[in-house]
Amino acid sequence: MNTQPNVSAAASLIADPARASMLMLLADGRARPAGELAYAAGVTAQTASSHLGKLLSGGLLAVETEGRHRYYRLADPQVAAALENLAAIGPATAVRRKPLSPDAKRLQFARCCYDHLAGRVGVAVTQALQQRGFLIAAADKQFQVTPAGVEWFGSVGLDVASIKSSRRGLARQCLDWTERQHHLAGPLGRQFLSALCSDGWLRRSKTSRSVDVTPKGWASFREQLGVDADAVLDQSARSST
Repeated sequence: MNTQPNVSAAASLIADPARASMLMLLADGRARPAGELAYAAGVTAQTASSHLGKLLSGGLLAVETEGRHRYYRLADPQVAAALENLAAIGPATAVRRKPLSPDAKRLQFARCCYDHLAGRVGVAVTQALQQRGFLIAAADKQFQVTPAGVEWFGSVGLDVASIKSSRRGLARQCLDWTERQHHLAGPLGRQFLSALCSDGWLRRSKTSRSVDVTPKGWASFREQLGVDADAVLDQSARSST
């Protein structure tokens, strides 16, 4: 017997307006919690949970656990491509997003996540470290530090070989709760944040978890990693509108 792809099953999942809204919110590649997806779809948490279960069973979504939270993302690039092609056929519609307070915007831009750098700056720095081959994403939500990475971290005062690994590894991928992308965590992430603060690249707030990038920090990030202040600030402004 000849077999063929079950197009109707995937189409029926996407056809529901609430599920379509959830999927389109995830089309940018970020992972998001059920509450945010429920808000975008205009449904209750219970209804959203039912929809998400169907999308998971249908192979359109994957789920990632970070602590007590579950984050949903598109299962693979093929799902994103299918959504983009379908979106090109019909008229565009706005996606509901919750407005951010000024304090929330500061935390979204740069903050401490437990003991490591997070927010838009943390994600941008981590991505730059990967693009330059200093970190490589590995299994079990780990980062592998390459020989070039060991040398680079040494240039900012970190002896990677002397950093004691925890039971969860030396360098861990931590899913950023605002950016929905990974930043550097683990013992290396903790020591990295400490080194950047000690060297005057970053300045931690005394009253909150927010972090400020100093002029020296922006100059160093640009020179060392190609992380440009204007690009990060512009991205932050666009995401908050």
